[in-house]
Amino acid sequence: MESGIEVVVANESHEKYIDTILETISDAAKVRGTGIAKRTHEYLESKMREAKAVIALDGDRFAGFSYIETWQDKKYVTTSGLIVHPDYRGRGLAKRIKDMTFTLARIRWPHAKIFSLTSGAAVMTMNTQLGYKPVTFADLTQDEAFWKGCEGCVNVDILHRTERKYCICTGMLYDPQEYLPAKIPSEVLKRIRKIESKKQDK
Repeated sequence: MESGIEVVVANESHEKYIDTILETISDAAKVRGTGIAKRTHEYLESKMREAKAVIALDGDRFAGFSYIETWQDKKYVTTSGLIVHPDYRGRGLAKRIKDMTFTLARIRWPHAKIFSLTSGAAVMTMNTQLGYKPVTFADLTQDEAFWKGCEGCVNVDILHRTERKYCICTGMLYDPQEYLPAKIPSEVLKRIRKIESKKQDK
């Protein structure tokens, strides 16, 4: 474990890092020359407030980020937007973040299928270690709201041309099993239960 770097479930106090996160994601997409779904400040803010985001911090310096989202009435969950700041790459931090988002998804929606769309070899390796398997896009959620997120990608024309059968990214799917690689603190679990109960009251 990298000393000094904390990987935690994000909350409102981490909203000050959103602009840095968006900038880091955008810069990484340019360097890689591959597609990446564009997200807004408001979108990431909502993920933090709903306990659906994970952030890595070195003291008060941003080091990494990812978030989760549900689709098709919580039958599917994505772990998305995984990014590590260039200053912190090559230290195993992406794996720690991925483990935390995966565990968060498994605890909140234990019966949901977890999936990932990625063009990165490192993410594919991490997914495989967690039990994901490569699948066709037909095996992923058919929720139009999810696929709308691909519209900001430079490769979206391929997705359209193939009638959403495939693209540059590889689809990977995890079918639920009892395996939790990271521990979510009890205070975060209490916060999640509070968020869920508020939604049910509405």
